[in-house]
Amino acid sequence: MSEVHGSDGRPPGSAGPEERAPETPGPRRSLDPDPDAWLPPWLVEHPLTAGWAWAGFWAALIVADEFLDLAGWSWYVLVGMAALPTLLASIALLHATPRRYLKPRRDTVLGHFFVRFLALIAAFLVWGVSVVMSASISTTLQSLVGASEREVTAVGFNLLLAAIPLVVSVLWLAFIIRCAWFLRKLRGWKQTPEPGAVPKKFLRDRPQLRRVVVGLAHPGLLLVAGLGTSVLALLLGAVELTINVLK
Repeated sequence: MSEVHGSDGRPPGSAGPEERAPETPGPRRSLDPDPDAWLPPWLVEHPLTAGWAWAGFWAALIVADEFLDLAGWSWYVLVGMAALPTLLASIALLHATPRRYLKPRRDTVLGHFFVRFLALIAAFLVWGVSVVMSASISTTLQSLVGASEREVTAVGFNLLLAAIPLVVSVLWLAFIIRCAWFLRKLRGWKQTPEPGAVPKKFLRDRPQLRRVVVGLAHPGLLLVAGLGTSVLALLLGAVELTINVLK
């Protein structure tokens, strides 16, 4: 009995290559490498401890620099490196956190106005001190360089330029304190904050890097490293420049 073939020469009921059912794809492995594979496991587990060790290492170098008498600018490099990890982590976390994410204040209206009252008193005292210091500096300059208005003006501008590092250091100190205050309200003092304390969108796709950054963005670590940078810059740089100009 002869077989019956179709018009294309295939037995009836047989499917061609284009008519076969597609194979069911199996589970595929992700070909994308882990972007956080470069992070050491101990750093992911203990980011705050690593931050304190980093700050302590550079602090030891700062103390050694006092005895080795290296270049004058080395102080700024060392204190900047000591504060760099926690400062970058804090800026990244605070930049990703909207102001409304923080819990509302619970102080009373009287407390709110009393704090503003104290701020106004402090501002008046600062203004008064600045007026007295301006008069004192003006009298000192006239006694040093004589009555020449041009020389007094030139020395005054040099003194103003020398005071810029001093002012920047004080403002930087206030900035660090403000950032640490917000970090305390946002994440608290623990190495790993409570769930929901940090915005969920912050490094959502990179959990290991998120743990490291949140751990380094610690208010205590930022205060120690950041304030240390400000105080050293204030004592070692700005005051020396001001004294040199007065000489």
